Amino acid sequence: MTYVVTDACIRCKYTDCVEVCPVDCFYEGENMLVINPSECIDCGVCEPECPAEAILPDTESGLEQWMEINAKYSAEWPNLTTRKDAPADADEMKSVEGKFEKFFSPEPGEGD
Repeated sequence: MTYVVTDACIRCKYTDCVEVCPVDCFYEGENMLVINPSECIDCGVCEPECPAEAILPDTESGLEQWMEINAKYSAEWPNLTTRKDAPADADEMKSVEGKFEKFFSPEPGEGD
């Protein structure tokens, strides 16, 4: 089992999860984070830290797309190990539906 970041993170990009991760398995895209599934130790400390509820265990159904996205982009995006401020409109973006189709960017973030 591993944890995955879903589209609820897009344009919210809270990094509270990064701060508690003991193995630094988060990677930063332009407008979301992903988890490297081969680095995640399944400790689960990140899940309750996410204000957008974007982190889920891969045992939940319907996450195949997100498992692929997390694996693909964690190999391409820079590692993020420290907390950053969320975007100014993050709280407003939490409830937006269809964020992947509207806002997903494959571009990398800055990382550490």
